[in-house]
Amino acid sequence: MSTAPPDGVAPLRRVAVLGAGSWGTTFAKVLADAGTPVTLWARRAEVAEAVAREHRNPEYLPDVTLPAELAATADADEALAGAEAVVLALPAQRLRENLEHWRPHLPEGVTLVSLAKGVERGTLLRMSEVICQVTDAGADRVAVVSGPNLAGEIAAEQPTATVVACRDHDRAVAVQHACSTGYFKPYTNTDVVGCELGGACKNVIALACGTAVGLGYGDNTMASLITRGLAEISRLAVALGAEPLTLAGLAGMGDLVATCSSPLSRNRRFGEALGRGMSVAEAEEANHGQVAEGVKSCDAISELARRHGVDTPIVDAVRRVCDGEVSAKEVGDELINRELKVE
Repeated sequence: MSTAPPDGVAPLRRVAVLGAGSWGTTFAKVLADAGTPVTLWARRAEVAEAVAREHRNPEYLPDVTLPAELAATADADEALAGAEAVVLALPAQRLRENLEHWRPHLPEGVTLVSLAKGVERGTLLRMSEVICQVTDAGADRVAVVSGPNLAGEIAAEQPTATVVACRDHDRAVAVQHACSTGYFKPYTNTDVVGCELGGACKNVIALACGTAVGLGYGDNTMASLITRGLAEISRLAVALGAEPLTLAGLAGMGDLVATCSSPLSRNRRFGEALGRGMSVAEAEEANHGQVAEGVKSCDAISELARRHGVDTPIVDAVRRVCDGEVSAKEVGDELINRELKVE
């Protein structure tokens, strides 16, 4: 169960989670387990019905029993009514269109919490920036949650930690206490830029790691990609105003290691398919029609780095493979044979 926030920080008395995918459902479970009243919104009525009546999400977490206290609905207005925090659990490239629809129904002054990890195509905006632009909310009202948070493990109540980042420290603390359980330990941070870019970029590095596995490479290659990938993420994040230490923490290295190493990681699995010679379309079919977030964001992240003069060879290599410009084998040879330089 969560503990009460410190004096001066009001507890969140009701939270809405919009999006009933695996991570949205899992985070709603965490909130309910922490004793925070929460309503989960699902796009499809049958999913909301299953969560509310059977305490299961048959689509994404079929083997997990959800708390009886977790309410669910397919009516966004019902989910949002009286909410003091709204958790946005949607894919990065679909956040804007959904948020534009929900905007008129958001309670005034509500804390907006993003679970999405990506950079928006076209605008090159981070998710918190998309939220501010669509809702006109000040940046101090937007929090992000990022860390080594593989949904399946958390739903099984395996211990993990995460970061709740918000420019308004008190809002971060309120969210922290609302989602603190015996198995889910949130830390706070005010570096939203670093947490978001760590979460977005690690998906692309995980694609590279998966590709290396698909090509038959071993642990040395994996360790090299993770380490050099962290260097790329850090360079880009710092160029955009992040604190370097953020990338050495849970939202940086922690998230990167989990996503690059775990077979539960969709990005890693997708990369393996590419490494075995599949096209993006074939890999998508092999992943039951689901495209990894890194595939959708790699173009935007590569362009963001280019505009800020940041060298990101691994990100650029993944982009070229996903765009069909080169094969995974060709780009692997290019990375191995890069010019010699100081680390």
